Amino acid sequence: MNRSRPPRILIVTSGLLCRNPRVLKEATTLGENGYDVTVLAIANVGRYEAFDREIMQTAPFRRDTVDHISRDWRSRLNSLSSRAGTWIARNSLRWGWEREAALGPIAELRRKAEARQADLTIVHSEQGFMVGAALLRQGRRVAADFEDWHSRDLLPTDQRGRPLQLLRRCERELLRRSVFSTTTSVAMAEALATAYAAPPPAVVRNVFPLQSNPRRGPPSPVPSFFWFSQTIGPGRMLELFLAAWRQTLLPSRLCLLGDASASYRRKLESRVPEGKRANLHFLPIVRPADLPAAIADHDLGLALEPSSPDNKNLTISNKIFQYLNAGLGVLATPTAGQREVLDAAPAAGSFLDLAQTGALTRRLDAIIADPGERAAMGAAARRAAEERFCWERESPVLLEAVARSLSLGVP
Repeated sequence: MNRSRPPRILIVTSGLLCRNPRVLKEATTLGENGYDVTVLAIANVGRYEAFDREIMQTAPFRRDTVDHISRDWRSRLNSLSSRAGTWIARNSLRWGWEREAALGPIAELRRKAEARQADLTIVHSEQGFMVGAALLRQGRRVAADFEDWHSRDLLPTDQRGRPLQLLRRCERELLRRSVFSTTTSVAMAEALATAYAAPPPAVVRNVFPLQSNPRRGPPSPVPSFFWFSQTIGPGRMLELFLAAWRQTLLPSRLCLLGDASASYRRKLESRVPEGKRANLHFLPIVRPADLPAAIADHDLGLALEPSSPDNKNLTISNKIFQYLNAGLGVLATPTAGQREVLDAAPAAGSFLDLAQTGALTRRLDAIIADPGERAAMGAAARRAAEERFCWERESPVLLEAVARSLSLGVP
């Protein structure tokens, strides 16, 4: 490695920065600490591209993309060819023929990654993992971030179009041969190490830089339950929560932030009594920089994660940490990952059993009726963020791993 210049780090992922806060935090932290950082991603959702351009105006790193959104003929042709290849690869799975193209434009992403002479490449997402495995075979220095356990994600019906054996081989190779690996929870690290007979990844939680301490006046007489994601849709346990919330006796609001189809919105609204429907709010997606303030406008954050598949149970999503940061009490399902958080900060929230609708309704009414409990949960949540669950306390793990990997001999 040339010591006369800053080490060059390439971060490979699949999506946009505005939808990938973990990559954004990683790239920003490394760039601010003197590394020459480039993020290589796939640009394929035009409506969010403006958010990424805004991020890049002040970012301490560069961005390169496999461009599938430009209107020029070359980009259109590349996009069409890639989509056709993905369609063919996914349909080939029914005959047992697994190809990486089933996951998207891997070949384009790999060519761009190979062209960059990075001192360290950190890979994220399924597409990035495929690129990382190929770079390992070329003798490159590669690290892998297991934000998700890709081969154990999604329900069985949704796994049919995925090359699972190929993903498992890729995960095994990265865990065993990468210069380091990271993941989101102790539970995930232990499970990955056991499944692949590999060293456990270092734990770097999905926490966030501390936002300004939210200003809060007296507890709201009509508290607001808040949930957010990129998409408001089936399979996110909202229907189960709604079944209990709709029966509460005391007034409250349920606010859902994200993209919702008109049909799914109507479906949720139809499950709420007409007199309560005005208290069910659908909020549009906001700029990433505006999300913390949008969360802080509410009282209680919903972290409704299922206990299966394994990935959902073991990881810790962004939601719970965003709520702590904003000073919201947390109402969470008891997944293995979320237990790690609330076991460490039990006063910050409460676990919910969504299968027990009547008991859940009574619990919600008790929280609505007790502003003191809500205030105490919110204060404990913020303390947990300040004292433990913030990026300022997690980022040194990443920086140490990167520095140590770059001090190794040439791969």
